[in-house]
Amino acid sequence: MKSIHLIAPSGATLDDKSPLAGIDWLKSQGIAIQNSECVKRVHERFSGNDEARLNELNSIATLAPETVVMAMRGGYGIHRLLPKIDWVGIAKAIGNGLQISGHSDFTVFQLGLLAKTGAITLSGPMLNYDFGKLDDGGKAIAPDAFMWSHFQTAIQDRKLDCKVSAPQSFLAKANSGEVKGILWGGNLTVLAGLVGTPYLPSLQQTQNGILFLEDVNEHPYRLERMLMQLLDADILNHQSAILLGGFSAYRLYDNDKGYTLERAIETIRQRLPDNIPILTSLPFGHQANKVTLPVGAQATLDYNGNGFHLKANW
Repeated sequence: MKSIHLIAPSGATLDDKSPLAGIDWLKSQGIAIQNSECVKRVHERFSGNDEARLNELNSIATLAPETVVMAMRGGYGIHRLLPKIDWVGIAKAIGNGLQISGHSDFTVFQLGLLAKTGAITLSGPMLNYDFGKLDDGGKAIAPDAFMWSHFQTAIQDRKLDCKVSAPQSFLAKANSGEVKGILWGGNLTVLAGLVGTPYLPSLQQTQNGILFLEDVNEHPYRLERMLMQLLDADILNHQSAILLGGFSAYRLYDNDKGYTLERAIETIRQRLPDNIPILTSLPFGHQANKVTLPVGAQATLDYNGNGFHLKANW
C-alpha cells in the first residue's frame, strides 16, 4: 500500500487532532497521504458544502490505478449527494484497480454503487475512527493490530478469511451448513433508510445473499423496528444467511422490563424461515478490532453452533 487518498463526504470532524494523528501514523508506515486538506473542511455539521463534497467524491474516478481511497469519518451527508454521483466513472476506476474503504454513513455510497454498477468496495477502516484514536490526555493510540492486518490483506491480496468462534443462539433449524452468495450490507440504520430508493441493491442482485449488519447508539427496539422493516420489505427472507456485528453504546430503560437486544433478535428469528441462519459476533464497522469486508463480492460461509468461517476472493 503506497498511498491513501482521503475523502470527507460526510460529517465534519470535531477538531483536527484525530485525523492529523491518523495521518501521522499512516505516514510512519511509509504510506503517502493525498488530499489531507479535506480533514479541515467545515460547513455547518458537514465536512464542506454539498458541492465541495460531491466534487471530491466524483474526482476519485480520475485517480491513478491501485490508489486506496479512505473516508475520513461517518456521520451524515452522502444522502444529499446521491443523485449527482458519477457511479459509472467510479466503477470504471475500481475496475482498473482503485480500492475504496469506509463504514458508517459510507454505507450509503457503497450500496448505491453496488445497486447502480455492481462494483465492489470495502466495508473497512476510516481515518478518524480507526487511525486517529486519542487517549484522555490527547496522545495518539496505536491502531488495532487485528484491523490493520485484515485491511492490508484485503488491499494487497483482495482476500477475506474470517473465523469467528462464538456460540450461536439464533440458528433455528439451520444448525450447520455452507452457503454461498453475494456479500453485502453495512450499517443497519443507513441500509434501512435506502429501502424504496434506487440506491439499495435490488432483490434480484441480492437473492440468496449473505447480508451483514451492525449499528451503534441505537436502542434494541429501534434495531428491531429496522429489522422488521427489512423483513416486511421482503429482503431478509431472500437471504442465505444474516450476519450481525456489534450493536453497542445504547442504554436500556426501566420500562424495558427485561426486553433486551437478544429478545429483539429472537423476535426477528421467529418471523424468518427456519432455514435462514442468523449468526452473531461478526467483527466489523463501529468497533476497533474489525475485519475488512468486500461489499458486493461472492463469498462462502461455513457455520455451526460454535461459530462460522467467512471467506471471499475478489
